[in-house]
Amino acid sequence: MDTDGYARLTARIEKAWREFDDPTTPHRDFRLDEISDLLEPALLTQEDTERAVGRMVRIALSEDEDRKVLESALYAVCTAGTRYTLPLPLVQPLADAADRFDPPLLAYVLSALGSTYDKAAIPLAKRFLDHPHPEIRREAEDALTEIRWRYRHELIRGADAFG
Repeated sequence: MDTDGYARLTARIEKAWREFDDPTTPHRDFRLDEISDLLEPALLTQEDTERAVGRMVRIALSEDEDRKVLESALYAVCTAGTRYTLPLPLVQPLADAADRFDPPLLAYVLSALGSTYDKAAIPLAKRFLDHPHPEIRREAEDALTEIRWRYRHELIRGADAFG
């Protein structure tokens, strides 16, 4: 993407953040959905993506926001995780606060853990393998599969380099 195109993209994101920050904005969750839509095609730098995801994580952990805002923030984190590898320290606060989330929101947290591809996230996801809700058990399994796939893939690629 050219410099002007990138500047337009980041300007759209900043505008959405300003509107989100304005308490008079109706449907503030829509502003987060807009940012999520802009994260989806993976046109941002890793640094800009991490900045947006970090803010989404803080919003998701806020006790002052309504459910629609929390869900939009968590969805945006997951959207970013489909295109970018999210550093575990960025999303770990969600896992640390997982007991605060009901099953539909917790599913987003587990998806975000999987998108870290970090072996250190394995115990964080494993604790949900015995969750009473089947959807959460499935999400925990999916997160573990994602993490392990990346780890195995890197081992295989490394073995080929020496073979």
